Amino acid sequence: MNDLNKTIIAFASLGSFLRAFLESTANEDDWSQKLEETIILAGHKNGWFTKENVVLAIESWADLLTEQELTAWLSTYNNSEVDVTPKQKTVAIIMAGNIPLVGFHDFLSVLITGNKALVKLSDSDKVLVPFLASFLIEKEPTLKDKIEFSDGKLENFDVVIATGSNNTSRYFEYYFSKKPNIIRKNRNSVAVIKGDETTSQLEALGKDIFHYYGLGCRSVSKLFVPKNYDFDILFKAIFPFGDIVNQNKYANNYDYNKAVYLMSNFAILDNGFLILKEDKSYGSPIASLNYEYYSSEESLKKRLIDDEEHLQCVVASNFLDNEIIFGETQTPKLNDYADGVDTIAFLLKT
Repeated sequence: MNDLNKTIIAFASLGSFLRAFLESTANEDDWSQKLEETIILAGHKNGWFTKENVVLAIESWADLLTEQELTAWLSTYNNSEVDVTPKQKTVAIIMAGNIPLVGFHDFLSVLITGNKALVKLSDSDKVLVPFLASFLIEKEPTLKDKIEFSDGKLENFDVVIATGSNNTSRYFEYYFSKKPNIIRKNRNSVAVIKGDETTSQLEALGKDIFHYYGLGCRSVSKLFVPKNYDFDILFKAIFPFGDIVNQNKYANNYDYNKAVYLMSNFAILDNGFLILKEDKSYGSPIASLNYEYYSSEESLKKRLIDDEEHLQCVVASNFLDNEIIFGETQTPKLNDYADGVDTIAFLLKT
């Protein structure tokens, strides 16, 4: 069995374990108990990583980590290029920590292309990826020499994949300029409302807005709405997500941002757990959502295409070729690459 097949089987075994864990069919297993403890520890280290949010991330990966999904993903590339790696590269992965396991796709991409992952974890997500790595190593011991976590200065690497803010990206670009690299910056996601959406579509939009408390780049942070749009229709549809305000960190942000807007005399719409503010910016604070009116669909299409480098997802229905349907932003496929940069192709060509 070649190294690629061994790695696929290891990740597929991880997927099987995660599915069993979610289905409560492996609760007596030592690994399941360790995962329960890891989820609790992740929440203690980062208040945004509630059990619900960590499980949401686990569910997404449980669906993707199957032999069928992994093989189909890699089949779009030249199999010989994936399998034959004359010189193993050490790829430094600088992970973000805004949502649980946000850096796992890079981790998977590096290992499945036969390279070594030198991982620098975010302080906000220190325990989840190492746990999954330890499971993979038990299933496929040859991966032990291909996985390294570093708390200090990254050294002795060939390639860099770094994810951060617009500010940190400038540091990354300077520091890693002499190495082949993927440097990711801030991106936001938006939704286009036409006014004829069904209740189920708007309910699904609530997932795009509220899952992970809106902290992900795939979280919708702005709405484009037609003139005279009735926001009561949206508020009624997303009412089932109202319990989110019972989470202390979210509630604190909601109260703070509402107070700032009111003191600044901004006109806002408020339903008790989400604030809507008319604003041209794509990014919005936690517990708030920007919106902007549009009068021409064609002009809006052109703007979104022109601003493609600032956008991660555009949620819509029959509006753009690369749109994402309502409710699907937080369940990306294996070939949904961050910033639209094909990580596998990059690693194969580097």
